[in-house]
Amino acid sequence: MIVMKKFILTLFLSGLFFIGKAQEVGIRFGDVVGGNVAVDAIFTMGQYSRIHADASFGRGLGIEVLYDFLYRPLGTADGFDWYVGAGPYLFIGDPFQLGAVGEIGLEYHFSEIPLALGVDWRPTFRLVENTDFFADKFGFNIRYVISSQ
Repeated sequence: MIVMKKFILTLFLSGLFFIGKAQEVGIRFGDVVGGNVAVDAIFTMGQYSRIHADASFGRGLGIEVLYDFLYRPLGTADGFDWYVGAGPYLFIGDPFQLGAVGEIGLEYHFSEIPLALGVDWRPTFRLVENTDFFADKFGFNIRYVISSQ
């Protein structure tokens, strides 16, 4: 139990460090590993890729880290972007879960205020404790834009 507490504390402090480096920070509402609300952050990796991370503290600690390998403007519509990504997820709770999650989403960055709104679909494949597939996970993101790359 003490080892688990130290692990969670280290993970939390690491998360604070990374959030300090984030370009966008906010909240995700909807189906998240571990609950219905998560801290949501974006870390830009280049012009057309980024890391999209969530941490929830509902029934336990849930962490999703997705690499959005496609992140592009939606046609000529100014402010609208679409993205596709995938990555691992971890849930430290009862029962323990480990798996993979995908992501397809659409978001809008306001030009007058530092705010981004987005919706996404996250199909999830749980590998551990049980093996399951969930295709009914949707979410809504509200993020404060700290810097645009």
